[in-house]
Amino acid sequence: MAVVQTSKIEFIVGLDENKVPEAINWTADDGEIKNEKAKALMISVWNPEKKETLRMDLWTKDMPIDEMKQFFHETLVSMATSFDRATNDHKMSATMLDFCDYFAEKLELKKKL
Repeated sequence: MAVVQTSKIEFIVGLDENKVPEAINWTADDGEIKNEKAKALMISVWNPEKKETLRMDLWTKDMPIDEMKQFFHETLVSMATSFDRATNDHKMSATMLDFCDYFAEKLELKKKL
């Protein structure tokens, strides 16, 4: 199948003198997102030749810990639902979601959600 269109997603990371993220902004033209502020991002890229995942996790130094915990929880839930859609492995997806519930309970996120 030939590529008939392209889409661009761009992240701009402002760094301090020690190359620690101070600010993160992103743009996604197809999503009509222009220079939106973010505090954290996680990107995973699959390399088909090496059969391995390349990752980039960034967060600004002023990201509050409670928001980081919520960010991780929501990311884990999203990964579980994406895994279900991608593999149709409902049993493992349910197991992953059970872990997400455990994670939220241990971090006392349930009260905040």
